[in-house]
Amino acid sequence: MFRNMISILGEVSGERALRHMHKTLLDSEEGSMILRETPRISSKTIDLQKLKSLPEGTVGKVYHNFLEQNKVSPDSRLPVQFVDDVELAYVMQRYRETHDLNHAVLGMPTNMLGEVTVKWVEAFHTQLPMCFGGALFGAMRFRSKQRQKYITRYLPWAIQTGLNSKPLLCVYFEKRWEQPISELHKELNIVPLEPV
Repeated sequence: MFRNMISILGEVSGERALRHMHKTLLDSEEGSMILRETPRISSKTIDLQKLKSLPEGTVGKVYHNFLEQNKVSPDSRLPVQFVDDVELAYVMQRYRETHDLNHAVLGMPTNMLGEVTVKWVEAFHTQLPMCFGGALFGAMRFRSKQRQKYITRYLPWAIQTGLNSKPLLCVYFEKRWEQPISELHKELNIVPLEPV
């Protein structure tokens, strides 16, 4: 229920951000292709068994491993309901459907620390008010040990990554399943956060 409310908030409060995201996609060759072809990410459109069979370290295998380890499904995202403009509605849907891919590419789990970190990166890339809100208010829920990790490692990394990396929204993931994740990181200017 709470997740549904957040999704609705994102739709009704984010028109300016959606226009920014749409322009970001248009300004990118790959992003423009995404807008033309309007791919969807679900268990009906993605061959999860094929992703499972890919070599370790490829984008598809990293995504598959993320789904399995975190017990999430590409079908868990609600359809957009409150955005009237068809293209902007698709942009919001694409953002939702690539959220777990963002986690996988950034190497972040689905725990609160990982969610807040991903939200910061997404906030800089998308300018969605709900991403900034999730990043700010989610951090308030940290216990002291989490807060220390967040302030010293995760937050500085998220800000640097959000400001310096190319937008994840412009990645046509479905055409990159076999690409080594290290190459994608280099192309997007993402320096993975090293585990401690």
